[in-house]
Amino acid sequence: MSEQEKKCMFCSKEATVHLTKIINNQVHKLHLCESCAQAKGIIDPAEFSLSDLLVQAQSLVDQLAEQIQIHSLDISCSCCGFSQLDFKENSQFGCPKCYEQFGPLLKPVLEAIHKEAVHRGKVPTQLLKRIALSKNLDKLRKRLDSAIKDERYEDAAKLRDEIKELTSTQDPSPL
Repeated sequence: MSEQEKKCMFCSKEATVHLTKIINNQVHKLHLCESCAQAKGIIDPAEFSLSDLLVQAQSLVDQLAEQIQIHSLDISCSCCGFSQLDFKENSQFGCPKCYEQFGPLLKPVLEAIHKEAVHRGKVPTQLLKRIALSKNLDKLRKRLDSAIKDERYEDAAKLRDEIKELTSTQDPSPL
């Protein structure tokens, strides 16, 4: 870690919050102390204590490092040569292949930190509603086609009316 990354960008205290954003294929990094991060609204002390989170994360990293040592003292990445000792010292891996090499040992730690080992991303609530509406309309249209094909015209009329009602209340913005 460079000297610049060790100090807060605003007050020169020790940086404990490190954010990386990629915008238009360019990496932008922020290094802040906890108080400047709170002042800028980056962290909310009501949600969590950054120091508690860091202690928990370090504890989990230590547990993972111990698991790696227990399972095999000879584990190292076939691509970059990164070892379990390197992980214990740096709390990060050397290359993407490390995740494959150490994968079985990472899963319990990731589940403990994030409640899941697979990243699913976030979806805005309004988009979820529109997706659900779109799926519902697709299902109703299929049922309508089936009713017409089977000559169940009363059912088809009800389904047509239901589709009209849903589409008339639908937000005009596209999915």
